[in-house]
This record gives sequence, C-alpha cells and structure tokens, in this order.
Amino acid sequence: MKDNIILIGMMGSGKTTVARELAANLKSFKLVDIDEEIEKSTGKKISEIFLKFGEKHFRLLEEDKIRQVCEKYSQIIALGGGAFETPDNRNLLLNSGKVIYLKASAREIFERIKLETHRPLLKKNFSIERINSLIEAREINYKKAHIQIDTNGKTPYNIVEEILGVLNG
Repeated sequence: MKDNIILIGMMGSGKTTVARELAANLKSFKLVDIDEEIEKSTGKKISEIFLKFGEKHFRLLEEDKIRQVCEKYSQIIALGGGAFETPDNRNLLLNSGKVIYLKASAREIFERIKLETHRPLLKKNFSIERINSLIEAREINYKKAHIQIDTNGKTPYNIVEEILGVLNG
C-alpha cells in the first residue's frame, strides 16, 4: 500500500488546515489539496465551476484529479467534502494510503464556516439543519475511512498531534 495520508470529511471539518499543519510536520510529504489542484488546472474557482457547469461536471474533474494524484507516494491529500461519495474514488483512495475521517458536528461546522462565501453546496438554505442532513447522507461512506478523528473543539495542532500519534502507534 502507498504511504499517502488522505483527509476526508465535511466542509469545515479542517481538512485543508490540518493538511497544511501535517505537511509542516512531515517534511518528506508533499501537500496536495484536490480543490486547489482543480482550480489551478481549470483557471476557475470551485464555486465558478459549480455555477457555470454544475456539480456533475465538477465531480468528473475531481475524479480525474484524484486518479492522477493517487498514482504518487508520500503525499498529504486534502479532499473536498463530497469526493469520498463516489465508489471509484473511495476504492482508489482506500488503497492509496491511510484515509482519515475528520469528523465534526453540524454546529461546529456552522460556526467555522458561517462567514465564508465560497461554499457552493451551502449557497441555498445554509443552516445547521442543512449541514446535518449532508453529514447524515455522507457519513455512511466517511465511516469507511481507516481512522476517525473527532475535531470538535480542537485546534489544528491538537488534531495533527492525534493523527501523528495514531499513525505512529
């Protein structure tokens, strides 16, 4: 199995922030944020892709980028919230390293992202209830991760320490 560290979970669960902190601790690993990679390759923001081309088109771009990234080793990969929903993505990721589910409550996520404007799936009906329904829909797949880390009330530093402890333990 490859040695990649793959972070999954809902938007606002800390994937990007934790990935950056992990990369600072694991100097031999390359940081890869799938959403950032898609933005670089298309020259468009994720919210713009959703608006102009729809979610289905975005998911195809995402799947292609994940396939490319999973060919490599020694990466810390941060995924978008819905990337683990696709069976092909899930199987590829689960066989490309340790998949870590960063779990957060709907209230915690709401508090973390309530002032952000770039979340395409929350443009309409942004509420704790909407976030909770997304968690409920996705959690069956998120729980297929190798490791689960509860991020509620924790700093990125605490989360990274916990991840490193589990990976090294």
